[in-house]
Amino acid sequence: MGASLPASPALFVVVFLFAINSLWVFPEVAVAKHAGVTRHYKFDIRLQNVTRLCHTKTMVTVNGMFPGPRVFAREGDRLVVKVVNHVPNNITIHWHGIRQLRSGWFDGPSYITQCPIQTGQSYVYNFTIVGQRGTLFWHAHISWLRATVYGPLIILPKRNASYPFAKPHKEVPIIFGEWWNVDPEAVIRQALQNGAGPNVSDAYTINGLPGPLYNCSKKDTYRLKVKPGKTYLLRLINAALNDELFFSIANHSLTIVEADAVYIKPFNTNILVLTPGQTTNVLLKTKPNDPSTTFLMLARPYFTGMGTFDNSTVAGILEYENPSTSSTPTPLKRRPLLRPKLAPMNSTISTSFVMNFTRKFRSLANAKFPANVPQTVQKRFFFTLGLGTNPCPKNQTCQGPNNSSKFAASINNVSFILPTTALLQAHFSGRSNGVYTTDFPSSPLRPFNYTGTPPNNTRVSNGTKVVVLQYNTSVEFVMQDTSILGAESHPLHLHGFNFFVVGQGFGNFNPNKDPANFNLVDPVERNTFGVPAGGWVAIRFIADNPGVWLMHCHFDVHLSWGLRMAWIVQDGKLPNQKLPPPPSDFPKC
Repeated sequence: MGASLPASPALFVVVFLFAINSLWVFPEVAVAKHAGVTRHYKFDIRLQNVTRLCHTKTMVTVNGMFPGPRVFAREGDRLVVKVVNHVPNNITIHWHGIRQLRSGWFDGPSYITQCPIQTGQSYVYNFTIVGQRGTLFWHAHISWLRATVYGPLIILPKRNASYPFAKPHKEVPIIFGEWWNVDPEAVIRQALQNGAGPNVSDAYTINGLPGPLYNCSKKDTYRLKVKPGKTYLLRLINAALNDELFFSIANHSLTIVEADAVYIKPFNTNILVLTPGQTTNVLLKTKPNDPSTTFLMLARPYFTGMGTFDNSTVAGILEYENPSTSSTPTPLKRRPLLRPKLAPMNSTISTSFVMNFTRKFRSLANAKFPANVPQTVQKRFFFTLGLGTNPCPKNQTCQGPNNSSKFAASINNVSFILPTTALLQAHFSGRSNGVYTTDFPSSPLRPFNYTGTPPNNTRVSNGTKVVVLQYNTSVEFVMQDTSILGAESHPLHLHGFNFFVVGQGFGNFNPNKDPANFNLVDPVERNTFGVPAGGWVAIRFIADNPGVWLMHCHFDVHLSWGLRMAWIVQDGKLPNQKLPPPPSDFPKC
């Protein structure tokens, strides 16, 4: 190489400014030599013109990116993320799956743990990642801004710590999302006004790209280039608003090694399913030699509801790089293209496949990564969930069920109403009067045959009700799907905690028989799990994180209709069991 030219003073200034800015935007360029460092990011919430499907629109983004920037950290690191709102919309950011131990002020769901960041305002999220490593993601947690405001959150193991599997050749984040030709905020606003189901997305995306199966999208295709004989770690994330997704790669098997940033006992599959909010790490072993073939990577929905859905398919391409040693490699354009088989989008066959698939997940449950499943239970809850109706307001035409009502969703027939101040703020200050009540029912007030013939009355009650738990309480709750307006699956996400899925099944949960089959040895540990259509899930966790924590369906349409509730975990007796006061820049309502 030739000798380098001496740099000018102006160049030094540019390089210096870039280096300083990189500490905010790309802290991974300054990798720490020791565990437990502080990593700074800056999120500028801005409007950006983006084109997909030959359609250009202005949408809310982070740093002008769609999807947003990747956030990297190591287990034990502190993340400091300054969010500055430059758009007309209010905004919050949720760090999906981060436990937020004693840092609930930074969890992010609007009007639960914080008031939104208003136009022209900023807020610094400041939290430490404790005992977690793997793939998670961050996203907006207000209205439907999550449609465009999301990105990967990758937590590497501590320095000198290894994976419980062979180190991969390369790690690749793959995040599934949706593209809307119109503003998703306008979609949900119209649906809430007229009471009908909302319009659906126009395409699914892989890393923001819809792929060649959509109109005008051949150039907007995600391509994963691989080398023969290598192992790749694919970090899969479902950031779609309202759809569970099947995923498969033609003629390749995948080994699942992690779910929701928790290592699991590895198992192989050709097809996997991800609910919105779930993350899964898989190992992809490439073929030993260049197969002179390219392979489609497909994702399409698994749908169990009664309404309409986006029944399209997103495609990416897995292609082998031409080996430099090959004298006459087949040009990529002339290689045959293989397509994988996926389960049907909506059928009993698919529902059975999903149940069998989810039952394969097991915790490692070894000395290094134990499964600390609560063996005894102090508080039990039975929650029914599903759709219902609210009456149509006077002098208004509604387009919900029977064209005389509005769609609603509920847990134990309580459809949650968001308050106008943050629940956590009200709880911490002791000023809950008029904000929330503590009488959330621990079981249905009117039991019925939950998966049988639905009752005639579909009306829900409405309120801001919470469950209060004492610190360190062991909790078990059963989530029971109902068929009031049709049985369907519900991906439930619990903020502030991981939980163990100790049992699941179809039909009505039987408290006298089903607990005998609970897995209390190595159940999977997750933060988001799908309640099966026409079935139930049993979950256990320890309430060891003081604060106010949201639990909700991760279908944003159901969330908007009120399928959510909140847990209040009281402070413990020791100083390290108490929630500190809010930061000085805590947003005001």
